[in-house]
Amino acid sequence: MLEEEDYPGAIQLCLECQKAASTFKHYSCISELNSKLQDTLEQIEEQLDVALSKICKNFDINHYTKVQQAYRLLGKTQTAMDQLHMHFTQAIHNTVFQVVLGYVELCAGNTDTKFQKLQYKDLCTHVTPDSYIPCLADLCKALWEVMLSYYRTMEWHEKHDNEDATSASEGSNMMGTEEANFDRGYIKKKLEHGLTRIWQDVQLKVKTYLLGTDLSIFKYDDFIFVLDIISRLMQVGEEFCGSKSEVLQESIRKQSVNYFKNYHRTRLDELRMFLENETWELCPVKSNFSILQLHEFKFMEQSRSPSVSPSKQPSSTSSKTVTLFEQYCSGGNPFEIQANHKDEETEDVLASNGYESDEQEKSAYQEYDSDSDVPEELKRDYVDEQTGDAPVKSISRETLKSRKKSDYSLNKVNAPILTNTTLNVIRLVGKYMQMMNILKPIAFDVIHFMSQLFDYYLYAIYTFFGRNDSLESTGLGLSSSRLRTTLNRIQESLIDLEVLTDPTATLTAAEERKEKVPSPHLSHLVVLTSGDTLYGLAERVVATESLVFLAEQFEFLQPHLDAVMPAVKKPFLQQFYSQTVSTASELRKPIYWIVAGKAIDYEQMLLLMANVKWDIKEIMSQHNIYVDALLKEFEQFNMRLNEVSKRVRIPLPVSNILWEHCIRLANRTIVEGYANVKKCSNEGRALMQLDFQQFLMKLEKLTDIRPIPDKEFVETYIKAYYLTENDMERWIKEHREYSTKQLTNLVNVCLGSHINKKARQKLLSAIDDIDRPKR
Repeated sequence: MLEEEDYPGAIQLCLECQKAASTFKHYSCISELNSKLQDTLEQIEEQLDVALSKICKNFDINHYTKVQQAYRLLGKTQTAMDQLHMHFTQAIHNTVFQVVLGYVELCAGNTDTKFQKLQYKDLCTHVTPDSYIPCLADLCKALWEVMLSYYRTMEWHEKHDNEDATSASEGSNMMGTEEANFDRGYIKKKLEHGLTRIWQDVQLKVKTYLLGTDLSIFKYDDFIFVLDIISRLMQVGEEFCGSKSEVLQESIRKQSVNYFKNYHRTRLDELRMFLENETWELCPVKSNFSILQLHEFKFMEQSRSPSVSPSKQPSSTSSKTVTLFEQYCSGGNPFEIQANHKDEETEDVLASNGYESDEQEKSAYQEYDSDSDVPEELKRDYVDEQTGDAPVKSISRETLKSRKKSDYSLNKVNAPILTNTTLNVIRLVGKYMQMMNILKPIAFDVIHFMSQLFDYYLYAIYTFFGRNDSLESTGLGLSSSRLRTTLNRIQESLIDLEVLTDPTATLTAAEERKEKVPSPHLSHLVVLTSGDTLYGLAERVVATESLVFLAEQFEFLQPHLDAVMPAVKKPFLQQFYSQTVSTASELRKPIYWIVAGKAIDYEQMLLLMANVKWDIKEIMSQHNIYVDALLKEFEQFNMRLNEVSKRVRIPLPVSNILWEHCIRLANRTIVEGYANVKKCSNEGRALMQLDFQQFLMKLEKLTDIRPIPDKEFVETYIKAYYLTENDMERWIKEHREYSTKQLTNLVNVCLGSHINKKARQKLLSAIDDIDRPKR
C-alpha cells in the first residue's frame, strides 16, 4: 500500500490490526506483534512526512488529499501543518542553493566540489556577469513554483473547510465538530501567518543574490532586464501576501543608485564629447516629429497597457484583472514570459520600421530647397527617428532635386530645429525615465541626474555662443537675473573648473569633483568670426533653438515626472522647471545680441556723425549721409539674414530679436553720436530730427517690427534740448536710462542758448547726484 502511495489505506489497515492486537494482547505472541505494529505505524509516519515534503515543489491535488486523510486518521492534522511549514522553509533554502550552485559549477567548468561547502551568501558572489541574468530568472522561476504550491495548498484547505463545515452542520456529533472546528481554525491561522514568513524568506534569498554582484558594469538593457524581473517578483509578493517588498525594494534601490551614478557619469562625459564635436548642423527629422516616436519612449505607451503582452493574456470576458496566481495556476511561469516578452518587443521595433513603400520611405526624410543648402553629411545619411539608427539609407542628389518645391517650404516651416546631440540627450532622458518607471524609490535621484543633462546642455550653449563680458558691462540687462542665477548654480554644482588635480586636496573634495564635469569647448570647425555668415548665425540658431526645443520636450514630460516624484521632493522639480527649463528661451537675447553687435558697423557711424556740422543757422531739407550709410548696413544685414535662412529656418521670434537688437543698438549709437556734439543750434536740433525721421521711414520698409524699439530713446533726447532750466532738472532726475556723459553733454550744449552758467552748475550737480549711487 505504501509503495502505491495509499497512505490512508495503510494507516487504516495498521490501526485495525492494532485494535485486533490490543483485544488479544493477553497472548504473549500477540503483544510482540502489537509493538511491531507500533513501529510500522511510526515508519508510515516517516514516509508520510517525506510525501508531505514533495508538496512544496509540485502541488498535486490527489497526492495532497491522500496525505491529509492519512494525517486525519492519525489525529495529527496540526502536526502536519507545522511540518509542512518547515518543509516549505527548507524547500526555499534548498531550491535557491541548487539553482545558484548549478550555474556557479557550470561556469567554473571544473568538477571541484568546493562550491557545495560554501554558504549561500558566498556562493552568490561566484556568479559570473554572463550567467547573472539567466540564473536570476531561474531562481525566480523556482521560487515561483514553491509559492504557487503554497497558494494551491491554501486553496485546497479553503475548499475542504467549506465541505467539512457543510457536512458537520448536517451531522450531530457536537464534541467531534468542536474539535474539527478548532483544528480548522488552527490550520487557517497557520497558513495565513505562513504567507508573510515564506515571502520574507524569498525576499531575503533574492536580496542576497542581488547584492552578491556589482551590477554597475552591466549594459543598460541588461540592467533594465534585471529590474523587470525584480519588478515582476514584487508583483508576485503583492498578490501573494499584500507585501510592499521592502527588503527587495531596498536592495534594488542600493544597486540602482550605484549603477545609475556610474551610468550617469559616463553619459555626462559622453555628452561633453558630443558637444565638443558638434558642428551645430541641423539633424533632418520629419515635420511631425514627436519624441514618442523614439524607441526609448515606447514604454510610455506600454505603461498604459498591461505588462504582459496581449497574446499571452488569457481571454477573460469579465473586466476583473486576473492575478498572476490565477493566470499560471495550471501551468506556465510568469518569469518565462519576461524573456519571451523582451524578444517580441525587439522584433516589433524592427518590423515596424521596415518601410513598406517608396512613399513612406521618402516621407521619413526632411526635404531641402536646393542641393547647395544641404550640408555634406546630410547628403550621405539620414536619421530615422523611430529607431534612431543612423544611417538608414542614403538619398541621391537627384531625389533631393526632384522633390516638389511646395514640399520644402512646408517642411522647413514645421520641422523642429535640433541637432544630433539634442537627439542624444532626448534619448537619454527616455532611458532615464524607463528606469524611473520601474524604480519608483530612486525617482528623485534619476530626475536629479536628468536635470543635470539639461543643465549641462544649457551651460554649453551659453559658454559657446552667449558668453561676452563686454555685454554684461553695457548694463542693458540682457541676461535676466534669473538666467544669471541659473548659470551660476550650474557652474558651482556641475562644472569642474579646476583643471589640475591638487595632490593635497581632501578626499571629500576629490569625491565632489567626481560628480562634476569639465566645461566643454566649442569645436574648432565652428567659425563664429566671419561677417559673411553673420558671425556663425546659422550655428547659433541651430544651437539656441535646439535648446528651446529640448526645453519644450521637458515641459511635455513634466506631468510624467511629477507623477513619480516623492511628495517631499516635488519642490525640487518645480524649482528646476521655473528656474532652469523656462530660462532656455532667455538665452536668445545674449546670444543674438553678439551677432547684432557685430553685424552693423556702429563705430563707422560715430565717425561719420562726428564730421557733421550741427551749429547751422538755417533749416536744412536734406538729411545727412550717415543716415544712408546706416540704412545700407541694415540692407546688407537683411540680405545676409536671408542667405542664412536658406541654410537654416530662422523662427519668427529669432528674427524679431535680431532686428530688435540691431535697431536698439543703432538708436543708442545715434544718441551717443548726438552726445559727442560740441556745439549745436536750434536748426541743428531740427536737422537731427530730420535725420532720425528719414532713418525711421526707410527702416520701416525693411522690417515688420512695430513699434520701432528705442524710438523714444532718441526722440526724447533730441527734444530735451529745448527744455527750460527747471524742466531740465526734473527731466534729468526722471531719465536714468541715459549715461552721465550724455546728460552732461546735453547741459553743456544748451549753455549759452537758453541756460546760464549758474543754472548749468546746478544741473551738473544734479547729474552727479544721480551718478553717485551707480558708482
